[in-house]
Amino acid sequence: MWKIGQVVISNPVVSAPMAGVTDRAFRLLARRAGAGLLYTEMVSDQALLYGSSRTDKILDMAGEPPPLSVQIFGSHPEYMAEAAAIVEARGATIIDINMGCPTPKIVKNGEGAALLRQPELAERIVRAVVRAVRVPVTVKMRIGWDDQHIVAVEFARMLQDAGASAVAVHGRTREQFYSGQADWQAIARVKRALSIPVIGNGDVRSPQDALAMLRETGCDAVMIGRASMGNPWIFRDTVHYLRTGEVLPPPSWRERLEVALQHLYLLVESKGEYIGVREMRKHAAWYVRGLRGAARLREELNRAETLQQMEQILRSALANE
Repeated sequence: MWKIGQVVISNPVVSAPMAGVTDRAFRLLARRAGAGLLYTEMVSDQALLYGSSRTDKILDMAGEPPPLSVQIFGSHPEYMAEAAAIVEARGATIIDINMGCPTPKIVKNGEGAALLRQPELAERIVRAVVRAVRVPVTVKMRIGWDDQHIVAVEFARMLQDAGASAVAVHGRTREQFYSGQADWQAIARVKRALSIPVIGNGDVRSPQDALAMLRETGCDAVMIGRASMGNPWIFRDTVHYLRTGEVLPPPSWRERLEVALQHLYLLVESKGEYIGVREMRKHAAWYVRGLRGAARLREELNRAETLQQMEQILRSALANE
């Protein structure tokens, strides 16, 4: 058990925010699997201020127990403060500011990882958001722009001084995107420099990786991203391993397909059949990785256009297991 501000979090296993992945359906499954803290997909301050319909979907938190962190991004302190107030009113337990997204379209607007090169602006954004809300404010960042500009410690210390209640540090630079190896020692240096909680992120692909990161960096929690796609069991397995040292057996193919069906139903329930089925295609492909005949199954799933069609494909695969 640990805290971000006054928010109590039951375990140190955190589900990372991922655009196009960590929607309400994914979060419900990750929560059932035991993740202690979940994040929404990132949402633009401008989209919040103008009330886009897509933003309403991202902020659909109905029936979700806390704690839940809503991640926002932008580059104007005043707009970010207004956006944070909207998010707080919608029920966010924690507000996270994205200062790590490496995507070119985000960076070219001076948002996400671009703020690593504008620390004064980043500080103003954090201070403005902290003043605007009562819930804890956190930041997700990278260790620097590139190998020649590793700014993790000084940047994180500045965020703490500006009022951030915790930081999540992805141990890669913006220029690395998701390639190469995450620098856990950079995360360790940040942890030693701060008094607020530090969440380590990068290359946690198994429960053993999670324990290794906790030991090597001293961080308060580990954040799991890509390894959870089509694999919510990684949260269950990691929580159990950290508590007991026992490695749980992997889910059976029957369990994987049954949870894929649950994911499909949750997506259709929250987004409607047309969008839900189409968004489920990528999730279904992740769930069936390694299954006998997976390539053929993915092709069939990618052609499915209705709930009935996708359900039939998954149930047929289930019957053959």
